[in-house]
Amino acid sequence: MKSFDELDLEYFQTETRDHVGILRIDRPPVNAHNIDVLLELQRAVEGVRFDDEVRVCVFGSANDDIFSTGYDINALQEETGEQTGYASQTSKEIIMKMRTTDTLFIAAVDGHCMGGGLELALACDFRFVGDDDDYRVGMPEIHLGLIAGEAGTQLLPRYIDRSEALRLMVTGEELTPAEATEKGIFDELHPPEELEDAVFEFAEMIVDKPAGAVGHNKLAVNEGLELPLSDALAHERELQNQLLGSDIAEEGVDAFLNKREPDFLGVELGDKEPGSDE
Repeated sequence: MKSFDELDLEYFQTETRDHVGILRIDRPPVNAHNIDVLLELQRAVEGVRFDDEVRVCVFGSANDDIFSTGYDINALQEETGEQTGYASQTSKEIIMKMRTTDTLFIAAVDGHCMGGGLELALACDFRFVGDDDDYRVGMPEIHLGLIAGEAGTQLLPRYIDRSEALRLMVTGEELTPAEATEKGIFDELHPPEELEDAVFEFAEMIVDKPAGAVGHNKLAVNEGLELPLSDALAHERELQNQLLGSDIAEEGVDAFLNKREPDFLGVELGDKEPGSDE
């Protein structure tokens, strides 16, 4: 399988920088997606999943002032209802793949983020947004006689108050990034010119953490919250047991006891022997 940064995609740019995978949607003029775009996104997510060099993935846009306006409305006219339904289901499956891949995804939203574009951002583990009052955030599908059908009806109420989420869906209200952040849709708000630096500073901090433990934390949260508590605790126990006695746990304990900085990256990529100070 090709490495993440070697993927030959038409609608996305991919690169890896210091173990941070960078995925930028690139379909001018508004980064709207159709089934072809979604199938490429699926390849990109799988590329992240299977590339050990990628320890964090930043999901952004190659276009100025646009993250994504969501599903291509022209495709709604050109496709049958069944075809669009399959595309919607494919989008849901990709979103679940993002949520169950043990690599963190960070959305870098610097522009309009509407409909299916917001749903893709919600699939990420963290969302950073540019503070520009000209940007709009929302789920306007109600104006088309539709629902937020790319997992939006289920994801948004998991991040913000249920009534607030439903209100946004049934009114089609548009928010500024600051308003959306205040509601809890985004985690961090930054001036647009500082957004990328803030995202990469956070990503680089995660790169230095033990990827196995980071990924297991993500899976314990994302999968565990969908389970009854007793089952979720059993899932947590299994994930913890996989780490106990591992090279990265040995490195963490040894570093703590010897009062040194741990080298999780070296251990996990095979560049350092566990317990070594080299």
